[in-house]
Amino acid sequence: MTAAAPPPSTPLPRPPVHPERLAYLGTPEMAVPPLRALHAAGFDLAVVVTRPDKRRGRRGEPSPSPVKAAALELGLPVVHDPEAALEHGADLGVVVAYGRILRRPLLERLPMVNLHFSLLPRWRGAAPVERAILAGDDRTGVCVMAVDETLDTGDVYARPEVPIDPSAHADVVARELLWSGSALLVGALRAGLADPEPQVGPTTYAEKLTSDDRHIDWTVSAVQIHRQVRVGGAWTTFRGRRFKVLDAEVADAVGVGRRGRPGELDGDEVATGDGGLRLVQVQPEGKAPTDARSWANGARPADGERFGGEG
Repeated sequence: MTAAAPPPSTPLPRPPVHPERLAYLGTPEMAVPPLRALHAAGFDLAVVVTRPDKRRGRRGEPSPSPVKAAALELGLPVVHDPEAALEHGADLGVVVAYGRILRRPLLERLPMVNLHFSLLPRWRGAAPVERAILAGDDRTGVCVMAVDETLDTGDVYARPEVPIDPSAHADVVARELLWSGSALLVGALRAGLADPEPQVGPTTYAEKLTSDDRHIDWTVSAVQIHRQVRVGGAWTTFRGRRFKVLDAEVADAVGVGRRGRPGELDGDEVATGDGGLRLVQVQPEGKAPTDARSWANGARPADGERFGGEG
């Protein structure tokens, strides 16, 4: 006899249109500006939920998360267990880079909205800004969305678009989205959380970047390598040691052509699989960041010497 299929999950409660008391869930520095914006706008912040203190330094002294430090400065109560938010009378949770999965039993009792930095359903997941840049997207955005059981699938209340400057680094794009998102969050809560729209369109996932994602393959195009540099942490090897490329320009974009084997150096220019890359700022292993021209003058790469290879 075939077992009966499990009944479908009942929908989670909708967030209140006009919440009265908020619980704020966040952890890193990027979650501080929205917290401050909500506080400055006069919202009743019942409690702040963040990760437990971490021990840092040689003495192993406990260090609060950036959100906890900001909350204490603002005189807000802080807890480390999201279940404790229910004890403070919150009727809506606001989530910004909290860093933990929120389970259905909690969401059934405390509806939540999340500030997500992409145009959902494009780039659900942990690294939406970085993945958008690596993919060559020319626009991104911020969404105020309902928190659902599955990853970034909830209905969306607001989603303005933001263009991505083709030369902007990820930290600059993220900062612009953060300030736009803080204002968006305040505006959405003031206007009321009514009539959200379901996510429509192709879905992509923004997995957290690894060291391999940041490792430069000089056989690909200068444009693609430039995107890796803009994401941050791009690296290669030079004379057997790790070498970071902190800033660069596509050579053709500044009127400079380059020919040679991929990775081959000519001063501060590098040949790629398609076009040339002009290095702007670099950091050899064990040394401080420096401008690329000064580094090249000191290193004096030999004719035919390459990044990521010998000779």
